[in-house]
Amino acid sequence: MNDQIQQLPSKEQIQTFPRFQNLPLEKIVVIHTLQQCQEIIKELRSAPILGFDTESKPTFTKGEIQTGPHLIQLATSEKAYLFQASPDILNFLKVIFENPNQLKVGFGLKNDMHLFRKKGIELKRVIELSKCFSSFGLSNPIGIKNAMALLFQVNFPKSKSVSTSNWARKALTLPQIQYAAADAYAPVLIFKALLDLNLISADIVNITTQ
Repeated sequence: MNDQIQQLPSKEQIQTFPRFQNLPLEKIVVIHTLQQCQEIIKELRSAPILGFDTESKPTFTKGEIQTGPHLIQLATSEKAYLFQASPDILNFLKVIFENPNQLKVGFGLKNDMHLFRKKGIELKRVIELSKCFSSFGLSNPIGIKNAMALLFQVNFPKSKSVSTSNWARKALTLPQIQYAAADAYAPVLIFKALLDLNLISADIVNITTQ
């Protein structure tokens, strides 16, 4: 296994890598109604592994209360689903997030889990991928950009202007849609790569969906 492991590339090296190939737009679905949720329920429940992330409208004023998440992203290796949060949609997603037979994988999920707990949702079967790189000699958690560079030698773009944009808006911009989809899609690729390298136990995916 050690022969396959590479060193973490520098920021300068990452800039020379090919750009990450995101899902095409036709494979990204923006969901804002319960009817749309019902149309994809079989797709979601049949996926043993889901990449997961959330986006929230940033707070800039001292004392301003965070009301997110405003966008919830789930992805398989073939498709990304962007849910614009509402009480109905959160209630629909509660069954997915609390299903112990479905893996939810992602980066920096501690805050996401806190936000969902405030909404009455307890995430089950979650893997924090940032902590899965100790075999690479990395004692500290790493972010999604470094993980993609390390495993795939690609430059995973992270735009600060997009990340701090208004995720509560009704009509998401194209950059927002692409950014949000990538943040849920990439963790699926990373999880599978770690699995192939035997850095995550295969037993963890021997699960059945409801």
